[in-house]
Amino acid sequence: MQKTNILLALAGAAVLMAGSPALAQAPAATPPAAEAAATAPAATTPAAATPAEEAPAEEATGGHSGPITPVSMFNDATLVVKVVMIGLLLASIFSWALLFIKLLEYGGLNRKTDRFLEEFRATRTIADMRRVATSDEYDGNPLADMAAAATEEVELSRQAGLSVTGDHRDSALFRAQSAVAAVQAGLAARLSGGQQFLASVGSTGPFVGLFGTVYGIMNSFIGIVESNTTNLAAVAPGIAEALLATGIGLFAAIPAVVFYNYFNTRISAYGTRSDGFAAELLNGISRQLDKGA
Repeated sequence: MQKTNILLALAGAAVLMAGSPALAQAPAATPPAAEAAATAPAATTPAAATPAEEAPAEEATGGHSGPITPVSMFNDATLVVKVVMIGLLLASIFSWALLFIKLLEYGGLNRKTDRFLEEFRATRTIADMRRVATSDEYDGNPLADMAAAATEEVELSRQAGLSVTGDHRDSALFRAQSAVAAVQAGLAARLSGGQQFLASVGSTGPFVGLFGTVYGIMNSFIGIVESNTTNLAAVAPGIAEALLATGIGLFAAIPAVVFYNYFNTRISAYGTRSDGFAAELLNGISRQLDKGA
């Protein structure tokens, strides 16, 4: 019986020894579960990737943190585009200043001319014509200058001992006519001051603005290549800045053209008025010479 117990004990020990490797391997099966548990949080990591997703949204704003206004577009423009814009704005300011200056000039000119014609037509002799034309009140008036030049030629002929009412009447009248024509020749240049500037701004303003636009858009496309992005929102502000140059060019050119045409009309009207006065003046002098005055 004792031997039997010993044999059973030995058999149980053998069984335990044989089953120990399987028991030893049981804990080794737990790492896959641990790996599964470790990988489970990794599935939630896309929430941490949100900052990376915000980058395109930030890039889409084109680097502008606030609203896009003409002032912000000017501040963000390149140096060349800024120079173009400033030059066009200055040209526009000068055009408007020239408008008000010439309006005051023509207004005063017409008022003084009206007063001169009223007083001139009341004269009865060449001496009276000369007195009115050379008075300080009408100094610088084109029609007064014409009358002063014509009557001065007649007076110079008299001082030279020529018979302006007899044999030398026609020659004296011709010299008076030449003096009037000389004053009229300078009248157009005198009244057209500033017209060349308005014509230059009106004709070249859009093209100068277009140059700024082309340069700005060229820089925008270069920025597309350098940033390796095809997002239009990233370059739209730069294109808008470039187009602003063309807008300012039109803003400067359109009023300049309008002012140029308006003043051309005023100059032509005054030129017609001076032609009529020249004929009236020479007729009056001829009449006085025929009367022997």
